[in-house]
Amino acid sequence: MGITARGVGLLVAAAVLLGAGVRFAYPELVVLGAAAGGAVGYAVLAAARRPRLVVRRTADPDRVARGEPAAMSVTVANVGRLPVASLLAEDRCGGRTVPVPLLRLRSGADTTVGYDVPTDRRGVVPVGPLRITRRDPLGLVVLSRAYGEAVPVWVHPRVHPLRAVPTGAGRSLEGRVDAVAHGSITFDSLREYVVGDELRRVHWRTSARVGELMVRENVDTSLPRIVVLLDNRAAAHPQLRDGVAESFEAACEAAASVVTAAYREDLAVLLLTTAPLDATGAAGPLDLLAAVRPDGGGGVAAATARLRRDRLGDTLVFLTGPGGRDDLGHVGALRSAYPSVVVGVLGAAEPTPAGTAGLVVLDAADGAAFAAEWDGVRRW
Repeated sequence: MGITARGVGLLVAAAVLLGAGVRFAYPELVVLGAAAGGAVGYAVLAAARRPRLVVRRTADPDRVARGEPAAMSVTVANVGRLPVASLLAEDRCGGRTVPVPLLRLRSGADTTVGYDVPTDRRGVVPVGPLRITRRDPLGLVVLSRAYGEAVPVWVHPRVHPLRAVPTGAGRSLEGRVDAVAHGSITFDSLREYVVGDELRRVHWRTSARVGELMVRENVDTSLPRIVVLLDNRAAAHPQLRDGVAESFEAACEAAASVVTAAYREDLAVLLLTTAPLDATGAAGPLDLLAAVRPDGGGGVAAATARLRRDRLGDTLVFLTGPGGRDDLGHVGALRSAYPSVVVGVLGAAEPTPAGTAGLVVLDAADGAAFAAEWDGVRRW
């Protein structure tokens, strides 16, 4: 609660009038001072009365790609028995405020306001809560309260279509890869016994029928698994300004493109970051890519040590900026654990120097250029 300049002036006047009236025995001044003080007291009581308002908001949609339109609808309903007036309301949308006209809101009535949510930058745009400012009729006291909950709008990176994704060493009976890895528990066919086969794999019923030993042939039906490691260290993106680096935005677009292409091919995909990521409420990799920011912590060495230890997939896609090329040795050491390793260097002014044998290195200025380089790869 705050007292306006008019309220402060009236309080000073009340004190002066009361003091003068008592000091010089002027009852008229005492009455005027008491009236002024009473007006301020009434203003405090009037502003302190909390109107019973319910705020509902709906984002349409609440998840968009960067640059796509998104709208927010805010409905304010008066569920109290008395009408409300002298209210000023504004909604917070990211870094700006949006006025919400309430005027005189009768009991049981509501009003709805819609506005566009800015999606020109990737990120999580917090919308709300609605802040309502109540003034007394005399304009002496102002009281501001928050109503409703904040609702996030997830602005995902742009997705550039990729024609293909690497399949690594994983094998599937669905025809994605011609070669089939043997030795799993899924039955595929029967074949004749050869020296060295385990007797527990002999299919005795078929062997008795054909007159020679037949063994079961099993295959590995697991689909390829792609691991996308996004380098979100601030050191990897030296052109960082006010928390934004174009090379990092391009890396996020590249990651989103790979993840979307993997989903399109029904391939399992895992998104990791080199620095810790706090994305409360994220519902998937694209939400994580909306929330991720360049961070000063973490390191490529620790991230690659985990990848080597856990063997989380068979294809590794490492996406970094100009400052991350000095750490490609750590990524190259994963060739023994990941049959296919792809490195994307985004936003570099010059090509990545030689010395990264065994890695597919893609140099690209932005996300669209990365997609073009990706589609130009002949062999993973």
